[in-house]
Amino acid sequence: MKEKQSIFMLVLMVLLLVPAAGYCDQEQDFIEQVGNGSINWSQGIIQGKGIGAPPEKDYGKPHARPLALRAAKLDALRNILEVVNGVRIDSTTVVRDFAIESDIIMTKVEGMVRGARQVKQEYLSDGTVEIIMAVDMRGGFAQLVLPQDIKQVEPITAMVPAQKASGVLTGLVVNAKGLNVRPAMAPKILDENGQEVYGSAFVSREYAVQQGMSGYGKNLIEAQRNPRVTDNPLTVKGLRTEGPGRSDIVISNADAARLKNASEHLSFLKKCRVMIVVD
Repeated sequence: MKEKQSIFMLVLMVLLLVPAAGYCDQEQDFIEQVGNGSINWSQGIIQGKGIGAPPEKDYGKPHARPLALRAAKLDALRNILEVVNGVRIDSTTVVRDFAIESDIIMTKVEGMVRGARQVKQEYLSDGTVEIIMAVDMRGGFAQLVLPQDIKQVEPITAMVPAQKASGVLTGLVVNAKGLNVRPAMAPKILDENGQEVYGSAFVSREYAVQQGMSGYGKNLIEAQRNPRVTDNPLTVKGLRTEGPGRSDIVISNADAARLKNASEHLSFLKKCRVMIVVD
């Protein structure tokens, strides 16, 4: 009897811990709320919310819900386009700045937004419909908006955890907590003299397009364990931000030297094995 009770308690504890663990993981994502939408910088997802209602004369009629659904989708697409236009490419440029320079780019951005996928649909008690649409920041969107000076160095290969060797660095973690960093698609890491130690010149375009130039998180321990930086990342402390967008981070000259002196640093930087920890 006692054995059965023990098994029951063990199963109960597992069931209670599983959703809690999922919630904690979600809590570690850095999500920036923008108007009626959001940017999940950890997952690389842009979302827009839309709410629609049928015309008053159609309330209670069979076609009321389809009309409300259509209105909600249009509202969501308008909102997601607004969020997309405000995405920071680097510390000085947002997508809107980039798009207005070229009608072709603007048309392509709008086309990607029209192709947004629906991730949530909810019918509310008052007859309105709430919808959430999402667009990936990686892949085609990143290929379109990332700076052209990010060149393709070599074909991308699957990222697998490297075999840990003593002293061999496998990635970079920048602890930027307390600096009010604002994430960007192409951030830079600078030394105290303003020299770039990580940025567009260091990465292969295909890696940057497929997974982003850096990952963002809110927990230092989780960032150090992230598969992106594999087994033995170098962890450095951010001193301050640079640039009007507060997206570039300054680290000490000593830490910059440690990074430069690591013989393998060009390899893991090229593969965008960088995590930035923010508030």
